[in-house]
Amino acid sequence: MTRESLCPQRAFEDFEVGERFPLPSRTMTDAIFAAFQLASGDNHPIHYDVEFCRERGMPHMLAHGFQVLIQTAAGAGLFPHMVEDSLKAFISQESEFLAPVFVGDTLYPVLIVEECTPGRTTGVLTLRSEIRNQRGELVLTGRQRYLLRRGDVGRQGAQAASAA
Repeated sequence: MTRESLCPQRAFEDFEVGERFPLPSRTMTDAIFAAFQLASGDNHPIHYDVEFCRERGMPHMLAHGFQVLIQTAAGAGLFPHMVEDSLKAFISQESEFLAPVFVGDTLYPVLIVEECTPGRTTGVLTLRSEIRNQRGELVLTGRQRYLLRRGDVGRQGAQAASAA
């Protein structure tokens, strides 16, 4: 049985600088904080003790930077479904945390094609990641780099084989 793809497949050269891939918004709830604490093992009270935070002038528990960063996971959107046939590797990730995120904040992440660096048979696609909160404040910026197979390489090989 052939597996159907969620969306049309794309190779490296099918992406354009400026193209946007929005990810689902998410409100940071107590449950998300608890799940992150359980998964990460981070037990600092700034991430799970409301009174500890309030004693330090914060309105609620402060999200761990990685807890914010995971909201940019490409798998939450369509991008990885578009590159099922061309994705070779997720090669790097970097981020800057620009503003605090607390319980109750709603985050709006997006990935934006920032750079396309071609190679002979593959190319590196750089996606800028951005997260804004419910007030429109930028709370995170970063970059993710993916190694994608070039589609024209496969097409050239098929053309050469059919010409022979």
